[in-house]
Amino acid sequence: MDKTSSGWMNGFIGVLIFSGSLPATHLAVADFDPTFLTAARAAIAGLLGIAMLLVFRQKRPERGDLVSLVVVALGVVVGFPLLTALALKHVTTAHSIIFVGLLPLATAIFGVLRGGDRPRPAFWLFSCIGSALVAGFALSQGVTASPLGDGLMLGAIIVCGLGYAEGAALSRRLGGWQVICWALALSLPVMLALTFATLPQSFAGIGSGAWIGLGYVSLFSMLIGFIFWYRGLAQGGIAAVGQLQLLQPFFGLALAATLLHEKVSPLMVVVTLGVVACVFGAKKFAR
Repeated sequence: MDKTSSGWMNGFIGVLIFSGSLPATHLAVADFDPTFLTAARAAIAGLLGIAMLLVFRQKRPERGDLVSLVVVALGVVVGFPLLTALALKHVTTAHSIIFVGLLPLATAIFGVLRGGDRPRPAFWLFSCIGSALVAGFALSQGVTASPLGDGLMLGAIIVCGLGYAEGAALSRRLGGWQVICWALALSLPVMLALTFATLPQSFAGIGSGAWIGLGYVSLFSMLIGFIFWYRGLAQGGIAAVGQLQLLQPFFGLALAATLLHEKVSPLMVVVTLGVVACVFGAKKFAR
């Protein structure tokens, strides 16, 4: 398998893992405070990340890499998890997942600004059409709007796109799993302190669903998913592989329907086919 194909395969696995993030977060915030959830998932993943760095004896990043690692930490370790957890207090999982359709555009834009990608004009056409399909699907479902929830989700998409692009560019030098592990390690002191500061007074009322949600976002969303995702972006191109995120809302909606029993329209299948076509079109014109 060549480098580009490997990049798309790794990216696809990462998207599948991330698709469970919002449903799992929805389960977790039912009983956990959003701030505690954000801190705890980062602290758990940070401890695992440091263990991986020590076991595999990774050398420390160069001083010039620290700013990029801070951007990654603020974007994907703190910003996206916290903003989405807060948003899910105001909107449904299905509604929030729709915003993920804007993430490929955000990632591609930051990929140009921070990663040196230079897609052809046709790439942007397919990317915009794919995002429009996702947005149109959302409107067809008659979703109710929450200005606060929508604003939080929009902010989450912006900081996440920046964190993705910055981390992918850094992965070309440090390696994919090393980037997320170092970013987690960098944020661990603050996240660990915040975890204890926001610790629930009692765990007696915490349901099993909330514990499962916390476990998923800590292990898969915060660590394992990024191992595949950053490697995929670095291998296949930030803007190109980033378009796989157009599929994430539909994977997420399917999970929301299955696990949370939220209503999903049959139109999802038709729109998904259109989105898949846009992903392949964007791939063709990404370089």
